[in-house]
Amino acid sequence: MAIYGLTLLSVCMLLGTLLGDILGKAVNVSANVGGVGFAMLFLILISDYLLENNMLSPKAQDGIKFWSMMYIPVVVAMTARQNVVAAVKGGPMAILAGVLAVAVAFAFVPMISKIGAPGTPLPENDKEKEA
Repeated sequence: MAIYGLTLLSVCMLLGTLLGDILGKAVNVSANVGGVGFAMLFLILISDYLLENNMLSPKAQDGIKFWSMMYIPVVVAMTARQNVVAAVKGGPMAILAGVLAVAVAFAFVPMISKIGAPGTPLPENDKEKEA
């Protein structure tokens, strides 16, 4: 199950890393700036598109669910290898890029939360009923 959907994740990760490297060079920082975030954004957008158009098999959907659960450990591992000290020494541009990215994300939360109709709640899990 886990191998299904891995191609989509890999392509998104490569695109995110490429975009993060380009953004890092654009702001004169010798680090990947937001590559993992871009990768996850691409994964969400592309998988949502594929799901809406019924282009993903159930096995691929299960694989993508698996990898989405692995998101936090992957992000922790990837950020641990980045050279934060070099980014901060890169000057105020690196700090400004980080602050602006967080500010823009916070600004978009209310707008994004209003998109679409309210969803239906998930059915109760049988294991939760037993406990």
